[in-house]
Amino acid sequence: MRVVFMGTPEFSVPVLDALVAAGHEICAVYSQPPRPAGRGKKDRPSPVQMRAEALGLPVRHPVSLRNDEAQKEFARLEADIAVVVAYGLILPQAILDAPMRGCLNIHASLLPRWRGAAPIHRAIMAGDATTGVCIMQMEAGLDTGPVLLRRETEIGAEETTGDLHDRLSAMGAEAVVEALARLPELTPAPQSEEGVTYAEKIDKSEARVDWSKPAVEVDRLIRGLSPFPGAWCEINGERVKLLGSGVLEDACAPHGTVLGDFRIACGAGAVEITRAQRAGKRAQDRDDFVKGFSFPDRLS
Repeated sequence: MRVVFMGTPEFSVPVLDALVAAGHEICAVYSQPPRPAGRGKKDRPSPVQMRAEALGLPVRHPVSLRNDEAQKEFARLEADIAVVVAYGLILPQAILDAPMRGCLNIHASLLPRWRGAAPIHRAIMAGDATTGVCIMQMEAGLDTGPVLLRRETEIGAEETTGDLHDRLSAMGAEAVVEALARLPELTPAPQSEEGVTYAEKIDKSEARVDWSKPAVEVDRLIRGLSPFPGAWCEINGERVKLLGSGVLEDACAPHGTVLGDFRIACGAGAVEITRAQRAGKRAQDRDDFVKGFSFPDRLS
């Protein structure tokens, strides 16, 4: 097919690679404009733009698709279909209608659960046992379109958002290639009106660990916010990111008590921190982190 690809972050890159490998003609790649990044705050192209340019594909990064010129430019591509994954701009109806077979979106949840911006984070933070990817026909609403194909997977007991992100990205790439190959035979299934939840964008104010919470909730927060923005606590007045954890059921101590070997008592049970990062330092596994590090008796 003649495909317009629309995506921005690292999550989208395997999908672009899979479409190219499957033999589809990528007539244009749309991505968010370069943004200031790094210590020098120089404009840095998105992961999708960098990959597309390496593949020799034409890249466009309009600030908006709501103006007539951007919409006419998109229509002139005469695409069969658009594949959209974590693009970052709302597509107006004129864009949705331009490709002959519409626009397909890869969404990293089992819709209608976790519509919105942060479905992977929210699934882990909520303690969901399973998640997956959906290939959805796009419409004007937020992730409300009918689903063509869905793939389900279990969430591992110690899996972080970073781990799950990579698995779902690969699943989405395989699923959309299959969907395009089987498009004539797939029947779009309207989403249920029951079970709708919204994955609100992660706010940094959510990231501080409250040790008075049960260990299962603290563990979900740590894994759900790893690697970004990273759950954190203060140790000896220093902010430390907590990037990996597991649950310990037994802990007969006040919450916040340091039990040794980076194990912390919670409101119920305890957590063991398996990976952490000090400010200005690299992330380290627990055994390396604790070498020479002095813990107080209790964390607030």
